[in-house]
Amino acid sequence: MGAKHYFMVALAALGWSGMGAAQAPKPGALETYKDWTIGCDNRNRCETVSLLPEGGEWPDSPLMVGIVRDAGPDAATDVWVSRDAKGGGEISFHVDGRRIASAMSRDGDATIRGPQAAALAIAMARGNALELRLGNRSLGKPSLAGSGAALRYMDARQGRAGTSTALVATGPLGPLAVRAAPPPPIIRRAPLPTATAPAALWREELTALGKFTRCTEEMKGAEPPQLYRLSRTETLILVPCGSGAYNFTSVPVIATGEAGRRAFRLASFDLKPGWSEEEARPMLVNVGWTADKLRLDSFAKGRGLGDCGGSETYVWDGTRFRLTEATSMGECRGAWHWIRTWSAQVAE
Repeated sequence: MGAKHYFMVALAALGWSGMGAAQAPKPGALETYKDWTIGCDNRNRCETVSLLPEGGEWPDSPLMVGIVRDAGPDAATDVWVSRDAKGGGEISFHVDGRRIASAMSRDGDATIRGPQAAALAIAMARGNALELRLGNRSLGKPSLAGSGAALRYMDARQGRAGTSTALVATGPLGPLAVRAAPPPPIIRRAPLPTATAPAALWREELTALGKFTRCTEEMKGAEPPQLYRLSRTETLILVPCGSGAYNFTSVPVIATGEAGRRAFRLASFDLKPGWSEEEARPMLVNVGWTADKLRLDSFAKGRGLGDCGGSETYVWDGTRFRLTEATSMGECRGAWHWIRTWSAQVAE
C-alpha cells in the first residue's frame, strides 16, 4: 500500500465509530505550508516541523527543527532540534547570519525554552535563512519557507491572534484575551485482570479464527496469534494478517468461553485504527501490548525511512478500546518526528 493511499484511508477512518459519530474522537488534521507542516491536538497543543524541500534528497546528516506550544495564555514556546548523532555540545541557531539562540545537545537532540525560544521562533518566521552550528561546524540549513505561515496558523488555532502572546499575528490585546486549553477527555481504564494467563488456542480454534478474520492464508508461516488476558472472561487475540518490508498487520479479536470452545468477536474501538480499510474489520500495524496498562499500540510507516505515517494508542475500558493518543506525519519529506493530533487522560 502506498503512502498517499494510506493517508486517504486514515482520514476516511476519522469519522468511524461503533458507538456513534458524536462520541468518536476527532484527531486534528495536518496543514502544510511550503517546507513546514503543522498540527494541533484536541487540547490545541500545536507543533510545526521542518520538511525537506519538495523533491529534495535525503541528506547524509539529516536534522529536523520543530516549534511546539501548548494552548492557554501562559504557555511558553519551545524550539527543538533532532538529528542522528552521538555525544553532545552546544548547538547554535543562526537566522540570516545572526546568532539568535543556543542550547546544549545530548545525542543530537536539544531544546530551547522560554523567552529565548520565542525570540528564535519569531526570527525564523521573519527570516530567510536558518543555519544550525555545533561550534564552528555547520550542521545544516533547514528551509524557513512556510514557517511564518505555520506559526500564523498556530496563533489562530490557539486564539492568540491579535494579542501580545502571538508569535506572528500580534495585536494590542493582553494575555487575558487568550482562551484556555480545553480540558482533556477522561477515560476510565478497566481493572487489571487477576486471572491466570489464557490457555493456548486449540488447532480447531486456530482454523475457526482464520476463517472468522479472513486471515487464513496470512497466518500460514507467521508467528502464532498472541493471547492476552483482558478480564476473567475475556481474552484479546492478535491474529497475524499480512506483512511487508516494514509493516506487520494484525486483526484484534476478543475471545470468550472455555478453551477449545471459545467464541470470537472483533474488538471494538471508539476510533478505528487508521490502517483499517474495511468498515467492519479493524486492522492494527506493528502492534504492541502493555499488560499492566491494558494498552494497545499501533503504528504504520508510510515508507521505510519512517518519515511519514501515523500511530494510535488505545486503552481497554472493559467494553472497547479507547483512543488515548494519536500522531501523524502526512508528508514523506524527512520528518521522522510525528505530530500529536489527539490526547486523553487515563484514570484507573
